[in-house]
Amino acid sequence: MALISLTLRHAKTYWPFVAMVLVLQLLSTIAALWLPSLNAQIIDKGITQGDTDFIWRTGGFMLIVALGQLITAVAAVYFGARTSMGMGRDLRREVYRKVDSLSTLEATKFGAGTLITRGTNDVQQVQMLVLMTLNFMVSAPIMAIGGVIMALREDAGMSWLVWASVAVLAVIVSFLVWLLLPLFRTMQDRVDTINGVLREQIMGIRVVRAFVRENFEADRYERANRGITDVSVKVGNIFVLMFPVIMMVLHVATAAVLWFGGHRVEAGVVQVGSLTAFLQYLLQILMAVMMGVFMTMMIPRAVVCAERIRELLDTESSLTFPEAASAPTPAAGRIEFSGVTFGFPGAEQPVIRDVSFTAEAGKTTAIVGSTGAGKTVLLNLMLRLYDPQQGTITIDGSPVSALTRGQLAETASLVPQRPYLFSGTIGSNLRFGKADATEDELWEALRVAQGDDFVREKELGLEEPVSQGGTSVSGGQRQRLSIARALVAKPRVYLFDDSFSALDVATDARLRAALPSATEGATTIIVAQRVSTITEADQILVIEGGEIVGRGTHAQLLETSEVYQEIVRSQLEEAEAA
Repeated sequence: MALISLTLRHAKTYWPFVAMVLVLQLLSTIAALWLPSLNAQIIDKGITQGDTDFIWRTGGFMLIVALGQLITAVAAVYFGARTSMGMGRDLRREVYRKVDSLSTLEATKFGAGTLITRGTNDVQQVQMLVLMTLNFMVSAPIMAIGGVIMALREDAGMSWLVWASVAVLAVIVSFLVWLLLPLFRTMQDRVDTINGVLREQIMGIRVVRAFVRENFEADRYERANRGITDVSVKVGNIFVLMFPVIMMVLHVATAAVLWFGGHRVEAGVVQVGSLTAFLQYLLQILMAVMMGVFMTMMIPRAVVCAERIRELLDTESSLTFPEAASAPTPAAGRIEFSGVTFGFPGAEQPVIRDVSFTAEAGKTTAIVGSTGAGKTVLLNLMLRLYDPQQGTITIDGSPVSALTRGQLAETASLVPQRPYLFSGTIGSNLRFGKADATEDELWEALRVAQGDDFVREKELGLEEPVSQGGTSVSGGQRQRLSIARALVAKPRVYLFDDSFSALDVATDARLRAALPSATEGATTIIVAQRVSTITEADQILVIEGGEIVGRGTHAQLLETSEVYQEIVRSQLEEAEAA
């Protein structure tokens, strides 16, 4: 049902091409069915009676029919390819848009490996089935039914050979499909696994090399590779068995026609031309069944792929954004958390509990706490990557749930804990949040982020190529480019998620000195590990176990918060703290 649903929904767009394929395949099949009958007439009337003119006339007509059959067959394949490739393109677009619309929770639930497989390999399997269906499954039934009618027209006495041959092939096909269906389902799961392992190893290649785990990871990939190989070999073994069996049925049927037909010719019941035509029709019937067999081999895998695609497309995101703005775009950027509680599905305890605070516009709010305290989750809630289970989050008095994606993107920019750059150039990455930014704006953002020096040293400057993930630059350079990217967008809210950890102390100090003027008037929220980064913050929130256990300035917290004092003592000498 999933396969039928997907194909019918997208076939509506291409119904003119589908109709053209049906007409062309019909004409091509009729021409192919006509040729054996014309050939029988040449044998029975032309050669037997020595009528040369009849042979020339009928033979010339056969050439015209054959040429028409060739042209219609080629045209049918062309329009079939246009249709299937277009449907595949549309389906990939739909899968991509669905993945793009999923919340972080749903995307994590599926996993990157399976999302990639469903958008590429699974779509390709469905696309290939549509192509083969338009090229073969349209003509195969017509060829089989028409062949039966024409064969009975030539010699009804040997019809039992047709039914026996088709019945044997039907039994064989049913058995093979029963064997293949679970194997194809397992194969797609193994493709997911190997994609996931390979992606993980590529993304973590530096960690693998740092811990000299190449051999372990090679063994892990080998196990995944062996798993898909074993399933593929089993599928291949079934295919290896299939074709000899089908050819054996075909040859036995041919021999039976010649044996029994020869006796009928000898008895004068049927003519030689009719026997020849009957044999050709039987072969056409069996070839049509063979095409059906080949298609049937593809259907189980395509069905599995269609079910996986349908599962993804039917998944509703836990986050829904309004299509039209129901609240004005925030102008100041004042953020208020009121009784916010959030926990991941299936977790025993919420990550944050009853969190309330206000981040005033034009001021800097810092968030500190131990690892796993929920600092990053707070930023993700502000960006609405998650929705709180309790409480409300507002920006300038408007709930974040009332803002569109565009309004949120225009309001807030995030510098993530793990900075990520896209393949392209330094300039294209900096313009990610503001496509029309001028070069002067880019250089100013780089100056504030302390990245202009190393960019100017590049041979191509802003046009210097950047590899996927930003692996062509160092960790500190990648972090500074990420900060510059956020500054170029000029939002009303800046969110820095431990964004200065890869910077040396001197660069960190220069950046903190330049940042206030660049973010003047905007709300700045900084998640930090180093206390030295946030000593000048207007408000510092101390989070422990998902709850705010302290708030105030650096000096106030040194006097009132034991947790903050412990963090300070672990990083600074008492003299520096004072």
